[in-house]
Amino acid sequence: MKARVIAYYLPQFHPIPENDKAWGPGFTEWTNVVKARPLFRGHYQPRIPADLGFYDLRLPETREQQARMAHEAGIEGFCYYHYWMGGGLQLLQRPFEEVLKSGKPDFPFCLAWANHEWTTKTWQNGGATKMIAPMKYLGDEDYTAHFNYVLPAFRDHRYITIDGKPIFSIYDPYNFADVAHFIELWQRLAIENGLPGVHITAMISNTTTIKRQPDGSIKRVLPNLVSSSEVYNDILSLGFDSITSYGKSRAEMLSLGKYRRIAKKYIHKHISFIPALRYDYPKVIPHFFAPEDTWENVFPTIMPQWDRTPRAGSGEGIYVNATPEYFRKHVKDALQVVEDKQPEHRLIFLKSWNEWGEGNYVEPDQRYGHGYLEVLKELLYAER
Repeated sequence: MKARVIAYYLPQFHPIPENDKAWGPGFTEWTNVVKARPLFRGHYQPRIPADLGFYDLRLPETREQQARMAHEAGIEGFCYYHYWMGGGLQLLQRPFEEVLKSGKPDFPFCLAWANHEWTTKTWQNGGATKMIAPMKYLGDEDYTAHFNYVLPAFRDHRYITIDGKPIFSIYDPYNFADVAHFIELWQRLAIENGLPGVHITAMISNTTTIKRQPDGSIKRVLPNLVSSSEVYNDILSLGFDSITSYGKSRAEMLSLGKYRRIAKKYIHKHISFIPALRYDYPKVIPHFFAPEDTWENVFPTIMPQWDRTPRAGSGEGIYVNATPEYFRKHVKDALQVVEDKQPEHRLIFLKSWNEWGEGNYVEPDQRYGHGYLEVLKELLYAER
C-alpha cells in the first residue's frame, strides 16, 4: 500500500433526542441533504446516495457494507467523530459503541474528538442560533472520565496506531485553553493503564488567521501563504505528537488571492441574495498542501468534493467541477507529499467518508457511482 488512508466518519445518520428537540422527531443528516436545491445551472444538488441508500447507522448491516467498500478501496480505517461535550453528555455515540461492543465490522478505527459546541447553526443555515449542546472543559475529573470511556477502544485490536500508540485526534486545539494539561494527563493515564502512550494529533488548517497566545487566548493574525512552520510549531509546542493538516483555506487564498478571498467570504456571509460563491476544484486543489506537510509528523488531508449548501446556504463557497478524475490528481499530489516518510507515518486523512451535508464524501452516489472509491483503489494499490 502506497499510503495509510484514514477516512473521517460522521455518525449523524440516526435520530438522537437532542436533534429531535431542536429540529423535530427523526432529524438526521439526510434531512438537510434531501432539501437541497440547485442554486445555479449545473449545480449538483440534491445529492442522492446509490448503493447504500438513505441508511440508518443503527443497522449493523449498513456498517458492515460501508467497511467492506472502504477496505476494497484501500482505506485503512474509519476515524469516527466523537462528541464528548463534558459533564457526562455525549452525542451520536451509539454507532461507534455498537461497533466496539459487537466486534463488527472487523475493520480498523480511531476517534476524532469533535470538541466544538453544537448550535442550530452547526447543522442548518438561517434563523436564530440556538444552543443544542455547549462544549464544556471541566477539569481533571472529567478528563479522566473521558479517558476511561475511550480506554476499551484504545485496547481493541482494531484501533489504529502510530508507532504502537493509539491515535486520537482533537478537532479544535485553539479554543481548548487547557489542552496542554489535558495531553499531559492523558499521557500519564495511558502509561498507568499499560499503554505506551497516546498519539495525539491536532486537526488544523495549514494556513490560518488565528494564533494562540501563551495564556490560551486567541488573536487574529494575517495568514502566511509561504510557510506553515510557525502554525505547526505553535501547536506542537502544546504537547501534540503530530499535526493533521487541512489545506482548504490555503488553497482558496492562493487561487483567488488572499484579500479577494477574505472579502468574498465576508460579502457572501452578510449579503444572502448575491450569487453563490464558487470555487473551481481543479484550479484550487493544486494549492492544498503546504511545504511543511512533508514533515514526518504532519499528515495531510485530501478532500474529494465540497458543498455545504444543504447545511450552510451559499455563503461558504461551492466547489464546482469536483469529479473523480480531478480527485485522481489531488490524491497523486498527496502521495507525493508523503512518499519519503517512514511507512508508519505515511498517513493521509480523507475528509470524508460520508459528510453528505457538506458535499464531501466518497460513498457511491447517483452521479458518480463508485468513481471516487475506484480512484483510491487504483492509486493506493498501484505499484511504486
